[in-house]
Order: sequence, then C-alpha cells, then structure tokens
Amino acid sequence: MLNFTILISNVMKHLAKIFFLLGLIPFVFLSCSNDDDGPQKTAEEIAIEALAGTSEQTWTISGGGSVSRDGTSLTNNYADFEIRFRNRGSAGLNYETTGSGGLFDPSGSWSLEGENYNRLRLSGIQPVANRDITYSKQGGDLRLEFTVPNPSSASARVEALVGFYVFTLKPKP
Repeated sequence: MLNFTILISNVMKHLAKIFFLLGLIPFVFLSCSNDDDGPQKTAEEIAIEALAGTSEQTWTISGGGSVSRDGTSLTNNYADFEIRFRNRGSAGLNYETTGSGGLFDPSGSWSLEGENYNRLRLSGIQPVANRDITYSKQGGDLRLEFTVPNPSSASARVEALVGFYVFTLKPKP
C-alpha cells in the first residue's frame, strides 16, 4: 500500500508539472508576435504617405475624378488636371501639376499644416498657392477642398477663379 501511495504521489507531481508547462504555452505564443516591425511612423509621416506614397504619387481627374466650384461642375475644364506629390526625404516635399488652368503653379514645394496634418499648403504665386487646402482620403480617392478668395486688387483672370473648390482625384497607376 505504501508503494502505491508513493507511485500516486509521483504521478501527481509529474501531472502538476505538465499542467504548469501547458499553462505557459499561450504566454509563449503571445510574446512571439510580429508587432515589432521597427520604429512606428509619426502622424506626419503617415499623412505624407497618404499624399505621396512612399516616394511619389500622381493624382488625376481622368478615370472618374471631378471638380466643382461653388457646387457647379467644372470637371470638363480640368479634364487633364494632374498633381504629383513627391517625398524626397531630406531633399523636401515637391509637387508638379498639369492642366490646372492657371489655378495651381506648375511646380513647387508643399507642406502639411494643422494639428492632424489634414491641411496642405503649396508654394507658388497662382491663386491656390499659400492657401490652406483641406485634404482627405475617401476610399482610394483624394479630396481637396479650398477657397480662392476675392482679392482686393486682382486681375479679371483671378476674379474669374474666385470660389470654393472641391477636387476629387483618382490615383494614377
């Protein structure tokens, strides 16, 4: 009877060790996750990638984009519009446009503004330059909203461009 009691005691000790080890397995797998992919991106880096991808991204009207001013469609006037945002790292953030009808400069630099980096600012001398452009991503599209104000002394060309604009752009493959 004593041998049987010792045998049972030894089996119980081994079972306790096995259950203890089995209990540790979930912790081992949880600690081996792939969450550590290097340094986390800042909010500004994420916003830059939304516009320029990892190095550059072209956005266009063609393929289903649209333009409106004060609620009236101007898509046909800007059918060839494209804007390319470039992220050159330490060399800066640059843009190029085509088909802008004098609304945007052909090229320049860009920056992000606001606490959430949700506003864009383009350098240049054309009516959109140096103004806040609110941008948002809607699915795969880029939406730009801005106002060209009525300047106190402006040419007839600038006065013809005054209004609230909404550009909905498609990514160019």
